[in-house]
Formats: sequence, C-alpha cells, structure tokens
Amino acid sequence: MPPTQPTHGQFALTNGDPLNCHSYLSGYISLLLRAEPYPTSRFGSQCMQPNNIMGIENICELAARMLFSAVEWARNIPFFPDLQITDQVALLRLTWSELFVLNAAQCSMPLHVAPLLAAAGLHASPMSADRVVAFMDHIRIFQEQVEKLKALHVDSAEYSCLKAIVLFTSDACGLSDVAHVESLQEKSQCALEEYVRSQYPNQPTRFGKLLLRLPSLRTVSSSVIEQLFFVRLVGVLRKISKCRLSIYGWGEKNSDTLYDFYDLFHTVQEMEF
Repeated sequence: MPPTQPTHGQFALTNGDPLNCHSYLSGYISLLLRAEPYPTSRFGSQCMQPNNIMGIENICELAARMLFSAVEWARNIPFFPDLQITDQVALLRLTWSELFVLNAAQCSMPLHVAPLLAAAGLHASPMSADRVVAFMDHIRIFQEQVEKLKALHVDSAEYSCLKAIVLFTSDACGLSDVAHVESLQEKSQCALEEYVRSQYPNQPTRFGKLLLRLPSLRTVSSSVIEQLFFVRLVGVLRKISKCRLSIYGWGEKNSDTLYDFYDLFHTVQEMEF
C-alpha cells in the first residue's frame, strides 16, 4: 500500500500556521518517515549472499534500490508533489547523488574498495595510472562521507529530515518559485532542530553536527557514483520489477520529463519497461 499523502492545505505555509507547535513538527516528520517505500535497514540483507559477502550484481541491485527509493520517497513527502513537475525534476537532478549517499549511510552499505572497483569495470578495461589514482580518491571521499554519517548514529527520523533539507534546495536551476522552495527547506530544518532537541537533550551540539555533514555531501562526484553503481543499471532494472517507470514515475503525461531525468545515467535509450 503506498504511503498516505497529506491532503492539500494540510501543511499550509502561512505565517499563522502551527509550524512552531511540537505536534505539527511531529506530524511532518511522521509523514517523511511513512513516505519511505522500503525499510532501508533491509536493503543490505536482501542483497547479501549466503556467505555475507556482496557480489558485483548484488551491489548494483542494492544501489538501484536506493536510488529509486529516493525518487519514490520524494514523490510521497509533503509539499514535493505539489511543486511543478519541472521543479521536481530540477530538484532531483541536482540532489540525487546526495540523497544516494544518505541512503547508503542509512542502510550501512558495504564499502569495500575491491568490489566497487570491479563494479566500475576498472579491472576489465585499461585505464591510465593517473585516472586510477583519481578514481580511487573519489571512492575514498564517498567512503569517508558515508562513514562520518554512520559515526553520528543518525536515526531514521533524522535521516528523513536531512534528506528533506537536501532535496528542498534553492540552488537548483530554473525553479519557478525559489522563495517557496527555500521555505520548505527552512521547515524541514526547523523540524529536525525540534526533534533533536526533544529526543537528544543531552547532546546540545548534535543538531549542528548533523547540519555540518550536508555541505560535504556535494564533494562526492555524481559521475563517480554513476560509474561505480549504474553502469549496469539497465540490467538491474530488468530484474527489479518495482523499479519500473510505471511505479516510480509521475504518470504517462510526464514521461518525457522523467526520461530527461533518467538520462542522467545515459541508459534511458536502452530501458525496456
């Protein structure tokens, strides 16, 4: 059963709304959590082999689940579905890699360098020494960002708020209403602050530490994530029926815009749904 959508106007963004009420913030966070299409804690276990080692195909399958989970989650959180479709795609186009890193940390994605390199095809294709060194450095950055998030022991509610803060960014190009998107980010940040204050009263610096992790997410190259995990995306999509466009899309009428989004991975021409 799909997550329950808030009714129009349920979270009105007027100056007189009950935003500062704890019940409002709790309700907002609850909807962020309910929008998750899969329990992220089960991602890794579903793709693990009997010997508790992930093979190349398992890694790619896990990555595909996390990517499309982020898209489906965005579709079902408050306010995002009410944005113009072009704004939705612009936000996802800019932030998909950051959402992916957050999901990778939340599901404790295995980050062994050897299988990652194998997934990227570096063992099979010739590559200059300089390029290998640079690619290894990007892998290290990705690993560091995931490990730093894991070290904070971020809970599910905090991850949902962090993803909302990342998604609602006014930095996306061509937004029709920048001020509105900024207000949504502020609402998400306010919800996280209130939640941390109430749930972790003995950690006065926790909110600041969580926010400080977000800017560094952009140091993870989206092209490197693409090469690491999504070179094999087409084959994975054919195996995972839940990742079909009919489920994860916004509807037939918007298919052209969605195909533009999937073109980020240079595989849309080969997708068979």
